[in-house]
Amino acid sequence: MKKRYFITAIIVSISLLSCNQKKAEQAAPQAMPYKVVQLSNSNTTLLAEYPATLEGITDIDIRAKVDGYIEKIYVQEGQEVKKGQLLFKLETQTANQEAAAAKAKVAAAQVEVNRLKPLVERNIISDVQLETAKANLASAKSTYQGILAKINYASIKSPVNGIVGTLPLRIGSYVSSQTAEPLTRISDVSTIYAYFSVNEKQQLDIMMNAEGKTFQQKIANMPAVNLVLSNGMVYEQKGKIETFSGQANTQTGSFNVRASFSNANKLLRSGGSATVQVPTDLKDVIVIPQNATLELQDKRIVLIADKENKVKSIPVEVRAIPGGQFFVVDKGLNVNDKILIEGVGIVSEGTPIVPELVDYATVINPEKIKSTN
Repeated sequence: MKKRYFITAIIVSISLLSCNQKKAEQAAPQAMPYKVVQLSNSNTTLLAEYPATLEGITDIDIRAKVDGYIEKIYVQEGQEVKKGQLLFKLETQTANQEAAAAKAKVAAAQVEVNRLKPLVERNIISDVQLETAKANLASAKSTYQGILAKINYASIKSPVNGIVGTLPLRIGSYVSSQTAEPLTRISDVSTIYAYFSVNEKQQLDIMMNAEGKTFQQKIANMPAVNLVLSNGMVYEQKGKIETFSGQANTQTGSFNVRASFSNANKLLRSGGSATVQVPTDLKDVIVIPQNATLELQDKRIVLIADKENKVKSIPVEVRAIPGGQFFVVDKGLNVNDKILIEGVGIVSEGTPIVPELVDYATVINPEKIKSTN
């Protein structure tokens, strides 16, 4: 009888142990497979974008040098003009009358000089009278030349080749050298300058990544820049950074930068706006897909598989690569870290997983891998 009880107790114990094991197995989370990539260094190019204003090589305000009413306007807004081409003509009737009177005075003064010369030669009169007459003649000529210059200034010509701006004044408007508003503006847009600003950190990043020993050598060796127009299209011509301001603006801490773009077809005009894209080549950096990250409470998070193949969240500092698909990691990840590229936003921290390793190159540069197959 005792033996029977003993065997029964053993059977019950085994059953209880088996049930506990099944419950434990059911309670323990089952590791699921998730795709990961093992990070390595790669090279890439960042395009930093800066709002810019466009100006021609020269933007010259055309103003009247003399007073008068606008008599004729020879150009239209937006018209292309050549250096020396007539733009405006001011009324010169009064000046013409003054010129005629001044010319008569010159003639009279010349007659007086001619009359006195033989008298001085025969010692009939003193040299003083002749010199006074000559001085009067010179004064009359000066007055006459001044009036002629005034008449010439009434014909206003373009000082450069360029494009005519707006024409705010009309025929009959009175203008003078003191008129605040210019008659128009002539812009030489054969080359367009794009002016933009960078802060101190951006300026250092650009210069430290440029080749060359001196500041000027670095500017000369900078890669070509792009110009994104206001309609979102990229301008067909590449540009070149030419100058940085000598010092930072003490109020804003920014540097002024000028890039030039060829504009042979005159598509770009002064006063326009655009965006300059400045490329920065980066070597031996970590690049990750943007969709392998989360944004939580203003922080960018990446999930990695630790040594025990458990999910761990890592805050990172990143910069976007043009195209909107990848980030350059500045801080937070290391080479050989295994980051999740699947289940991001679903898997919680501490979850055990079965990492399925995916080739890093196929994730970071799929087009290149595709083209070499």
